[in-house]
Amino acid sequence: MHEKTYDLLEVANGKPIKLWTQGVPVEPEARQQLMNTAKMPFIFKHLAVMPDVHLGKGSTIGSVIPTVGAIIPAAVGVDIGCGMIAARTSLDAADLPDHLHALRSAIEKAVPHGRTLSHGGRDKGAWNSVPREADQAWAALAARFKTITDKYPKLVRTNNRQHLGTLGSGNHFIEVCLDEANRVWFMLHSGSRGVGNAIGNLFIQLAQADMRQHIANLPDRDLAYFEEGSRHFDDYVEAVGWAQDFARQNRALMMDAVIRATRQVISKPFEVALEAVNCHHNYVQKERHFGHDVLVTRKGAVSARKGELGIIPGSMGARSFIVRGLGNEQSFCSCSHGAGRVMSRTEAKKRFTVEDQVRATAHVECRKDAAVIDEIPMAYKDIDNVMHAQRELVEVLHTLRQVVCVKG
Repeated sequence: MHEKTYDLLEVANGKPIKLWTQGVPVEPEARQQLMNTAKMPFIFKHLAVMPDVHLGKGSTIGSVIPTVGAIIPAAVGVDIGCGMIAARTSLDAADLPDHLHALRSAIEKAVPHGRTLSHGGRDKGAWNSVPREADQAWAALAARFKTITDKYPKLVRTNNRQHLGTLGSGNHFIEVCLDEANRVWFMLHSGSRGVGNAIGNLFIQLAQADMRQHIANLPDRDLAYFEEGSRHFDDYVEAVGWAQDFARQNRALMMDAVIRATRQVISKPFEVALEAVNCHHNYVQKERHFGHDVLVTRKGAVSARKGELGIIPGSMGARSFIVRGLGNEQSFCSCSHGAGRVMSRTEAKKRFTVEDQVRATAHVECRKDAAVIDEIPMAYKDIDNVMHAQRELVEVLHTLRQVVCVKG
């Protein structure tokens, strides 16, 4: 029998909410947003809320939304298939160079990252000429993409092939980490890039247009949904599945690039993927729970079926965790996708300085400038409290601390 480590919130005219948030703050706005979602008529059994929960667009980040007969595009969000990949190498701390700047520079050179919005100019976060590995990966995705763009031609003019194998910006990162035995790991965080964003936004708009007669009755217009059997429902499932495959492939390509870059800096031969994980944390898929087939939307949550490996990163100055799922059915076999923000990016930039950022990341080879203050560790919840709150959802296999961090 599982120890009851969640709080139960009953919702008038809605399904109950189970929150694995004991010992971590939940902002009132996030609680209201969860209650809005719980009132949707197609929610199955209950909502499951992870300890990294915080306000999101339409639905709360850090929530698991099981539905029957309907899907909410804004709950999946616009970074479809965003997630993590990690791989343990045969290197240990002693094999790393004394000064890590060259390693960081090699990774930054190998993987396009960040974003420049110049009119007519090239986005530094996209490929100028797409490398062979990315083109081969694109070839495997291209036919399905054409099927989607034949129906939705505006998706042709997106960053798709040029973004495959690139990092992006915001909270996306590449890290070199050490585990509890001082073994070297590579870990990175990214999603479906420009094309996933365009797919997400297009279908959110379509859902709102489809529901324009009823939109005033919704608790939030971003809870607009498609009903199963409708044309847009099937098209969305097809497009979201493709974007999730793009995201997984995107992470795998970057991992290969990070490994190649490291081999240029460290001459000692080494093996990779002695332990490897590649998991989404913004996605929807069909699953079976409590004897029923349901659609499970994880918005900032990771699948944690019994024995399944997952990744829960802290912030850029805190520890991260490789975990194994305990298969807790009450959480729809899920866990958190990170520490979770305690304040907005704007608030973090107001509250903290570059000096604060330098102090908080003193042990990490990373950028320490005004543009990354919104990612300062203090803008996030305490990862140890987050992990304690979900002790019935996952067990920790490895604890990682970063020594190099590349930010978009």
